[in-house]
Amino acid sequence: MTTTAPSPPPTHPDAASLLAGRIVELERERDRLITIIDILSEISGTLHFVDILQTIARRLGETFGLDRSSIFLADSGGRTVRLVASYEDPSIRNLVVDLARYPEIQRAMDSGETVFIADVTADISLQHVWDALERRKVKSITVVPIKYRGAAIGCIFLRTFKDGEPLSEGDIRFTQTVADLTAKSLRNAHRYESLIKRTRGVETDAEAAHRADVQRVALVAYLQKLLEAFAQHDRAAIEQLLPNASAVELQRLVGVTMAVLAEEAKG
Repeated sequence: MTTTAPSPPPTHPDAASLLAGRIVELERERDRLITIIDILSEISGTLHFVDILQTIARRLGETFGLDRSSIFLADSGGRTVRLVASYEDPSIRNLVVDLARYPEIQRAMDSGETVFIADVTADISLQHVWDALERRKVKSITVVPIKYRGAAIGCIFLRTFKDGEPLSEGDIRFTQTVADLTAKSLRNAHRYESLIKRTRGVETDAEAAHRADVQRVALVAYLQKLLEAFAQHDRAAIEQLLPNASAVELQRLVGVTMAVLAEEAKG
């Protein structure tokens, strides 16, 4: 009797492509986790917010191969923001930007929600910069707000090339995680810099008090030397001219003065 080997189960024509896509996504997820670890490692060595933000902008630009990766912080009044870190030009540190030129940033800051523009040439709000975006071969824009206590205090701004890899939903979620990390880092940096300022203020007050003490001692020493010199020069004449009652009163006044100086010295 001849037996026939069972035929393999039918394979769905899309199964291989689905599996390949899943593998690619897992690899990207691994790369995102590595990037988070790298960012944490780099920013742990500083508490200066400018260095922290520049590190984050650079790492995002390198990870996604972006045309632009920038971080803006809110300005007072709500009409401007400050460009404080830039992947494409690290020398930019505090550039005031009018939000009227960046409606996508305005939307993200006002709503506190991520703004994703998949195709910049299809967004009518960007019509005034279509030519510039076309020259730069920009494909998409993503603006992720940086929030503290529910309010947007800044944003992460990302632009992709037309020929580059588009940002996936996972990439956007990753950027939102980085934005949360940025907010926490800014809070810690702000606390550190506030502490430094307070410490410097205490030192300044102490130095000022010390200078005042030195000046007071110098003034008293000068007056003492002056009086001693004058008394030695004409002591006999002073004793003859000064009545006993006046001498006693002057002695009392000297005692009062010394008591006041002693109290002043205590601060």
